[in-house]
Amino acid sequence: MNIRISREALLKPLQLVSGVVEKRQTMAILSNVLLSLDAKQLTLTGTDLEVELTASIPLDGDHSESEITLPARKFMDICKSLPDEAILDIDIKDGRALIRSGKSRFTLATLPATDFPATEKITGAREYSVAQFQLRHLLDQTQFCMANQDVRYYLNGLLLELRNGGLRTVATDGHRLALCDVSCDVVPGDIAQIIIPRKGVLELSRLLHDSDSPCHLQLNSNFLRITLDDVIFTSKLIDGRFPDYERVIPRGGDKIVQADKAILQHGLQRASILSNDKFRGVRLNLSNNLLRATVNNPEQEEAEEEIDVQYQGEDLEIGFNVSYLLDALNAVKEAQVQLVMADQNSSCVVHGVGAEDARYVVMPMRL
Repeated sequence: MNIRISREALLKPLQLVSGVVEKRQTMAILSNVLLSLDAKQLTLTGTDLEVELTASIPLDGDHSESEITLPARKFMDICKSLPDEAILDIDIKDGRALIRSGKSRFTLATLPATDFPATEKITGAREYSVAQFQLRHLLDQTQFCMANQDVRYYLNGLLLELRNGGLRTVATDGHRLALCDVSCDVVPGDIAQIIIPRKGVLELSRLLHDSDSPCHLQLNSNFLRITLDDVIFTSKLIDGRFPDYERVIPRGGDKIVQADKAILQHGLQRASILSNDKFRGVRLNLSNNLLRATVNNPEQEEAEEEIDVQYQGEDLEIGFNVSYLLDALNAVKEAQVQLVMADQNSSCVVHGVGAEDARYVVMPMRL
């Protein structure tokens, strides 16, 4: 194998595929990136057996087909360290890779491509197309509510639901929930819901852009594959049943608070400075057009914020985890935000005024 390529052409695809390679692996081959050369292009592949990324780079001239694997981190660090507009010559001989650029020389150990995990073929897949900005919006609005290493493994991911005329994502860690809808040309088949694992969601978020260029989705009961220009993302799916999230979304709440998002956010951020580091509780007292937020901690310290809001209902005292409220407010894009509650034991629904495509549910706390 002999490749001549510019640093700029190689670095970004290499960074993308190296992102899925874990620093600590049970198999040495999983620390490597696969280089596959054919007549007109170089293909890079990285995987951790759960998520796989493949990126293609067009090359000048004709090349003979060959494959090899190189240590992902070292290869990427070498490319990053070279000056802009550098040209790399990569020669593979006798199980070693010689990388030359200008007056720099590097020799890397290789592992045979035959040891690299084979790409899974997705059989019986249903296929859909959606704009990149729509898929990115779905992930951005909900992924912060995913659980992390929860024993309920099905919560350590994001639900993607195919609905007639649209897509919906839902994430919950059991204490809060985020839901977002987008309209697109989708007709669900036998597969209506899939759960994408946490790492797959985070890697996919890195790939997507705010553009209307299409991304092609293929999915079956075990895998999701998304094609974006010269990048192919493949993820195993979580085998489990997502909770019936519709049951935990409160309806009919008559305590409606409308506020300037920035003012409410800043007030809660100031109050949270003195909150209990472990429980992060905040007590909200609602009265006529006024929200009073108070927090205290085991050191007997206390903070209080009075925030002007639009509220005409009965007086209400309710407690929440202030971090969960702030996360929901941070996800709202609108300048005005609405909080809807029924009583002190009911969850709060947060959404932007006039925008209910994204909604956030936060469970109350006993303080």
